[in-house]
Amino acid sequence: MKRLTRSRANAKIAGVCAGLAEYFEVDATFVRAAWVALSIVPGAVIGGIIAYLLVWMVMPEGLAVTEAARPRLTRSVTNAKLAGVCGGLAEYFHVDATAIRVLWIVLTVIPGCILGGVLVYLAAWILIPKGPSVHAIVATPAASA
Repeated sequence: MKRLTRSRANAKIAGVCAGLAEYFEVDATFVRAAWVALSIVPGAVIGGIIAYLLVWMVMPEGLAVTEAARPRLTRSVTNAKLAGVCGGLAEYFHVDATAIRVLWIVLTVIPGCILGGVLVYLAAWILIPKGPSVHAIVATPAASA
C-alpha cells in the first residue's frame, strides 16, 4: 500500500508538498504552485500557512529515496505570452496553451477576483522554474557519394 509521507529528498520547507506530489505522482512544483494558488485566491494566506503547519504535524516523514524521473513543471520558453506559466502548464498536461489561458482568464474574471488571479499568476511566475532553453540544431547536409 502506498503511504502518504513528507518527502526528504525534494523538500523545500518540510517536504509536505513534495510528499503530496510523490503520492499523486505529479511534479512537486505543480503541488507547490497549487498550494499557493489555493491560499491566495480565497484571500486566506494565513489559512494556507496554518494548513501547511498542521499537515506538517500529522504527516509522517518518509524515507530518503531518490526521486523517480517524471515530467517536470516548468515555464515554457517556446510558448510564452507573458512569463510562460500557461504555456508550461499546457506542456505539462499535454493540452493546447490557448485552452489553459482561456481557463485562467475565466477563473479570474467570473468569480470577481481579478486581483487574486493576477497574484496567483505572479506567484506561479516565481515558483515555477523556467524551462530549458531551446537551441536550434543545424542539420548538415550529408555528403553525396
